[in-house]
Amino acid sequence: MPLCMGCLNEIPAADSVCKVCGFDNSEKQTAPFLPFGTVLNNKYVVAKNLETNGESTRYLGYDKTNGKVLSIREFLPIGLFDRGDNETKLFVTPQDKEYYTEALENFKSYYEMLNTLADKSAMINIEDIFTENNTVYVIEENDDLISFTEYVDHNGGHLEWDAARPLLMPIITLIENIHKLGIGHYAISPSNLYVTSAGKLKLGGFSTENERKRGTMLKSQLYGGCAAPEQYLDNVQLDVATDIYGLTATLFYALTGNLPANAKEREKDARLLISTNTVKRLPPHVVTALANGLQMKSEARISDFDELRAQLSVASTVQAIQDEISRTASMTPIKKEDEGTASKVNPTAVGVVATIVALLIFAAVGLFWLPTNPLMGLFTSGSTVPATVAAPTEDWTGPVVADYSGKTLDEVKASFQGTVKVSADGDYSDTVPKGQVLSQEPAPGKPLTEAEPMLYVVISKGPQMVALPEVEGKSFTAAAEELTNAGFIALQEVEYSNTVAEGKVIEYVSHKAGDKIESGTEVTIKVSLGKQKTSSSSSN
Repeated sequence: MPLCMGCLNEIPAADSVCKVCGFDNSEKQTAPFLPFGTVLNNKYVVAKNLETNGESTRYLGYDKTNGKVLSIREFLPIGLFDRGDNETKLFVTPQDKEYYTEALENFKSYYEMLNTLADKSAMINIEDIFTENNTVYVIEENDDLISFTEYVDHNGGHLEWDAARPLLMPIITLIENIHKLGIGHYAISPSNLYVTSAGKLKLGGFSTENERKRGTMLKSQLYGGCAAPEQYLDNVQLDVATDIYGLTATLFYALTGNLPANAKEREKDARLLISTNTVKRLPPHVVTALANGLQMKSEARISDFDELRAQLSVASTVQAIQDEISRTASMTPIKKEDEGTASKVNPTAVGVVATIVALLIFAAVGLFWLPTNPLMGLFTSGSTVPATVAAPTEDWTGPVVADYSGKTLDEVKASFQGTVKVSADGDYSDTVPKGQVLSQEPAPGKPLTEAEPMLYVVISKGPQMVALPEVEGKSFTAAAEELTNAGFIALQEVEYSNTVAEGKVIEYVSHKAGDKIESGTEVTIKVSLGKQKTSSSSSN
């Protein structure tokens, strides 16, 4: 019985559409991807393409020898080869041959080095590496995994530190061991992490350094929010600090439910958007580690994995104070003949010393909360902003801050007699319409005591998940306008159609009307070219 090329379940020979996944097996996988059913190394069957970057593509695969479902990664550097429909071998032009060969060897040696790791329990396992069709193939496990983003969504949209810590720590150790081989990952992000049925985290998405930075012959793939600032520069050497940025950004996502702003955007405003409620529920040393791991300048960032672990553990200052307390407590007991002298010690002085020690511990553990904390300027709130106005008093009779909830930014600026600051990214909201004030600081009713008062506002981005509108049969212009108004970016593909008039929308490419997807997503729609003219009709 044949296999479905969409899910690798068996399907009756007479059926083309799989009843399990709905995949139409009468379709062909077009170039440059391998044809459905291609057999590699006499054992691996190629099914549908799963994902592609500028260096390689990954297919769903099947091992004929043991019936195991797996992934097949093919070195496929965009722009450096040719492959026609129904062909398997890559053809490289003479002018591209030198760079292609260098990139291919780099790709192969990268995966061979990964495969030498003694402990690969925290990564997608590599099962085979071989050369065929003038390219290289890497066979990877494809166990029953769920994406990290799905896992976080199922856990309320974010994880508590006690849950995130045991998940991420093995990944830190894995990346540390990878760097000991002289290579890195440079694409650590929620998109490349998967959770096993046993609740362990595994890292995938491996590519060579040339795929993870600008300015090389490869079309780079960077993950917004997790790619470090240096990855956007032309052909800059990447290092440990680059992966620490990605690790910290992924931890930031796990704990807050949101990624940091894109590094290019943070060049204008380096602050990290994190809500006050989130800050309050996180251990202060973790917040400090997030700030240090996401520094824009690599030299100011956490620079090694031991330091990252230390900052994610009990703060070193606290430990030092605790050690000093233990040392003092274990001093030689006072001799009996000295008791009289000891009794004369000023109890007030002892109290002062104890208070200072207590304050030092508080300062270390609660560093983020101190108004003089140098990290404070790095954060602003996703729903509120740290207050700068004194708390109201019961006998205050002067002017107070108005309630700007639901107002547009223009309305706020026209009304507020002072400076209005706007949170860079805003926040999604299912209740406050897009473009209206979602929250403010100072809060409504707070006294206006400053000569030049300042108001911080967060503007609603509308719902995060928005239903796709019905666009079939509409002109591309009308459909694009409707999608734009709904918060999406409209793209088009064209094809001939015997049923849909020229210039009208046939359907969505990867979605259907009513699907709820994230606002701001690129959405592609098929637009009809009308009926394809035949040679006989054109001669008439």
